[in-house]
Amino acid sequence: MVTTHNLGFPRIGAKRELKFALENYWQGLSSQSELSTAGALLRQRHWENQSAMDLVPVGDFSFYDQMLDMSFTLGNIPARVRDLAGSPLDNYFRVARGRSANESACSCVHAGEMTKWFDTNYHYIVPEFSADTTFSLDASRLLDQLTQAQQLDVRAKPVIIGPVTYLWLGKAKDDSDKLALLPRLLPVYVALLDQLAARGIEWVQIDEPVLVTELNAEWQQAFDTAYAVLKTSQVKLLVATYFGQLQDNLALACRLPVHGLHVDAINARDEVAQLVAQLPADKVLSLGVINGRNIWKTDLHATLEWLEPVHRVLQDRLWIAPSCSLLHVPVDLDSEQKLDRDMHSWLAFALQKLDELHTLAKALNKGRVSVQEALIANHVAVETRRTSARVHVPAVKEAIARIDATLGKRASGYAQRAAKQSALLKLPAYPTTTIGSFPQTAEIRQARNQFRQGVLNEAAYNTLMQREIAHCVREQEALGLDVLVHGEAERNDMVEYFGEQLDGYAFSQFGWVQSYGSRCVKPPILFGDIRRPKAMTVAWTTYAQSLTDKPMKGMLTGPVTILNWSFVRDDQPRSVSCHQLALAIREEVLDLEKAGVRIIQIDEAALREGLPLRQSQWNDYLQWAVESFRITANGVQDETQIHTHMCYSEFNDIIAAIAEMDADVITIETSRSDMELLAAFDHFNYPNEIGPGVYDIHTPNIPSQEHMVQLIRKAEERIPASRLWINPDCGLKTRNWKEVIPALKNMVEAARTLRRAA
Repeated sequence: MVTTHNLGFPRIGAKRELKFALENYWQGLSSQSELSTAGALLRQRHWENQSAMDLVPVGDFSFYDQMLDMSFTLGNIPARVRDLAGSPLDNYFRVARGRSANESACSCVHAGEMTKWFDTNYHYIVPEFSADTTFSLDASRLLDQLTQAQQLDVRAKPVIIGPVTYLWLGKAKDDSDKLALLPRLLPVYVALLDQLAARGIEWVQIDEPVLVTELNAEWQQAFDTAYAVLKTSQVKLLVATYFGQLQDNLALACRLPVHGLHVDAINARDEVAQLVAQLPADKVLSLGVINGRNIWKTDLHATLEWLEPVHRVLQDRLWIAPSCSLLHVPVDLDSEQKLDRDMHSWLAFALQKLDELHTLAKALNKGRVSVQEALIANHVAVETRRTSARVHVPAVKEAIARIDATLGKRASGYAQRAAKQSALLKLPAYPTTTIGSFPQTAEIRQARNQFRQGVLNEAAYNTLMQREIAHCVREQEALGLDVLVHGEAERNDMVEYFGEQLDGYAFSQFGWVQSYGSRCVKPPILFGDIRRPKAMTVAWTTYAQSLTDKPMKGMLTGPVTILNWSFVRDDQPRSVSCHQLALAIREEVLDLEKAGVRIIQIDEAALREGLPLRQSQWNDYLQWAVESFRITANGVQDETQIHTHMCYSEFNDIIAAIAEMDADVITIETSRSDMELLAAFDHFNYPNEIGPGVYDIHTPNIPSQEHMVQLIRKAEERIPASRLWINPDCGLKTRNWKEVIPALKNMVEAARTLRRAA
């Protein structure tokens, strides 16, 4: 009989219960006990949702991030918080966000660095190492969750991050070799596994997704070393990989002394036959046969066609699961009441994916006839989507065929453009700006909800949004910022807002996915060929410009980011969808310029996120991604200044591609990483202007003027002062005005201090 299991479940809750519980706790509106109770109730519900599985994950629930959880389990807590007063949970949130619950604003606790989890839009807190790092076990979080699960008779499979992946994803804060810490780390893992064995656990899922990346011989040897030690455990280990192919690590993965191996059969389908042939006869092979990262219904017939022969060979040694944790998809499609019938039939959220898994298992165990009705319904839905005229638009395909190199070229080089822009804009040295969004207040959200519900008509809604824009402009003028933004009061999300106005997109009501901590996004659903029916931002931007004599920056989301932060159609190459988006956003850029907007920011926050996990595959992606940006941006006149923004991504190794984008100004995250990202400019002469972020907006802490000056001084060691801008790391929509005003005031004063010293 085939075994079914799940790698992880969305922790945020179908109605974002965890988000609201966390934010109430952080604001001092609830107690730690109440937060703990909210977490326990969510876990119980999620285990009930997964009760049809043979094995259910335990430990995948987190109050912020699973990597941060692992750091605290391993006793790897930064020294800056280790001895502070309060509970372990206080220190946990200090590392996560710079402050625990109800603490006053200060800059004394530096939040842990945050970056993307492989090629997803989920952010993790980066473990910190030094030559002196030691480890000590604190398994209380995991054991408490396990106790709850066992009391509820859950067939528990604890989930932990593997030791090699943990080290790989961490960062040494000195010149030490983090891999040298492996001998210190392994005894703590052994002790953890022993404690799980003592609780009667049979299987432990140990996630090692770095096996789908390029590993040198030293890191490959680390796997042999680590699992030679861990094999002494009394529990059975299922090493889980996901997001890609094993390739040159396939033989290594097969020989590890563990009891089972999970692979992502969505991305690594071509490797399944090789795995079946090479995996020793005493090991389980778990295949991720349901896409855990996208929301399209699985073609069950096609899946069974290739899976049935595998089952005949492996029999009981075959396990099936989603490809990865379901953290990356919404919880329940049944909550969606506004999707039309066809669109609803094409989709599967987390709960529906588990139903699909159950159908596949039953077909394998009892024959297809046992699930005939489900298979017929699935086939009808899949075929309806494949042939739908809503999906395929000949005029869009014709426009794609007409793309040529001239679309992506500016009329002049950067030096000539910069001189013209300087003469037109007349900006001071160290010009100050923000990344685009300002606080989304309760009043803004209420107005948006009332508009959607029909309580407010369009005229009343527009009046309210104009009032918010005017307030934002006044505040920026009072602060003395040099380049203003309209604040994006009318926008729900930087991707969803544009998707709502483009043909080829659909939208869920409750399709929330966790990005980090309590921050959730609702990715739009890119289901068909993309067109822009009308201007999307011009009226809001020109209204804001009418309120001030200072330059007003038009704010757009770039095609690569819209692509990477959407649930994307899987029936054509991503490059084709990206080019369609590029042509649509290009029309908006040209309309903004025609309306007199002379600075246009095209955010590509997710450029690096879309990189394949193996560097050998980067060139193809970067070629079409950079081309898409250039198509979007480069139809403007020399005098129009193009900005782009990237946040919370390690981009040092793609700096040449970023330069190829040829944006006049790029703004990046550098404050949380203490300007470390600027190391890219030690060996690369970036030709254009750059704004290294000096205000970490993902923490409520307010940076001092002195701290910001210090960061810019670090930047000046690598970049000429004449090409530096001063700005926050990212948009300010998640912050409140009481935090934003003093932080930006300090930022403007920092710029003035630098100008006086110049």
